[in-house]
Amino acid sequence: MATQRASSKDPLLSVASVVSRRGVLIGAAGAGLGLLAGPAFGWTRQRTPKFEISLAQWSLHRALFEKKLDNLDFARAARQTYGIGAVEYVNAFFFEKATDDAYIGEMKKRADGEGVRSLLIMCDREGELGNSDEIKRNRAVENHKKWLGAAAALGCHSIRVNAAGDAPWDERMKHAATGLRALVDLAEPYGLSVIVENHGSLSSNGEWLAGVMRMVDHPRCGTLPDFGNFCMDWTKAEDPAAWYDRYKGVTELMPYAKGVSAKSYEFDENGNEVRTDYARMMKIVLDAGYSGYVGVEYEGDKHSEEDGIKLTKALLERIRDGD
Repeated sequence: MATQRASSKDPLLSVASVVSRRGVLIGAAGAGLGLLAGPAFGWTRQRTPKFEISLAQWSLHRALFEKKLDNLDFARAARQTYGIGAVEYVNAFFFEKATDDAYIGEMKKRADGEGVRSLLIMCDREGELGNSDEIKRNRAVENHKKWLGAAAALGCHSIRVNAAGDAPWDERMKHAATGLRALVDLAEPYGLSVIVENHGSLSSNGEWLAGVMRMVDHPRCGTLPDFGNFCMDWTKAEDPAAWYDRYKGVTELMPYAKGVSAKSYEFDENGNEVRTDYARMMKIVLDAGYSGYVGVEYEGDKHSEEDGIKLTKALLERIRDGD
């Protein structure tokens, strides 16, 4: 889900322009004619999409936990059931397989066979990268190392981690930055990034997590803004005071975003998500200059997982393809 920007300057084209001035002039004239005559001849021009759509594995967590879907078949389901060509894995569904080269190789083989791109692995249950105890913090860094190897083998661009800790604001920020920087140093030789999701407690405070990013100050450390995970205390989820403003939070996290998680729970009769104004949220995303992958992550129980995924995808497509 990272923003991919490629240079439009092709050295071969530059050479061609020097070798044949006439060719350039003719080519330019032809391009101009195409712009003028194209509509008259019924020609169409494909627009570059505003963003791409991926599928977060958590959208199918019930099917996976209930063994109705096997992890190895996730990429196939993404392509064949939902028409989605990029996926985000969750380590919980192959937790013991991180160092199993044959298994990871089979995951890659099946994804490649479906023409599905593997984007990232969401990593949980590996310790607190922001723990105030240096030994525990270093252990958490080491625990994540195997997922870097798995992500690299799958062809991912990142692993997603949590910035959990046990200290107050400033101190936890410092510890989280220290842990993340150590993990980034391990990720760099793999060509991978380490991205942090707003995922509860202080990490769901956009100001705090943005501060961590500034403190780490490394191009391979970024964020995965999630539209829904802005509750700072899930034991008080019914209290509005426990929630950070999601639009403010995403605005604060987008400058560091290497992916976006379009969390959804429930849809109305018009196909709009009831908890998040997707048009407003996606405007924030696009205004930040982001044009990478936006991951469908359905987490509700009002619709089946299949319907929830399709409704989320349809809403994103409506926003992406609208004028």
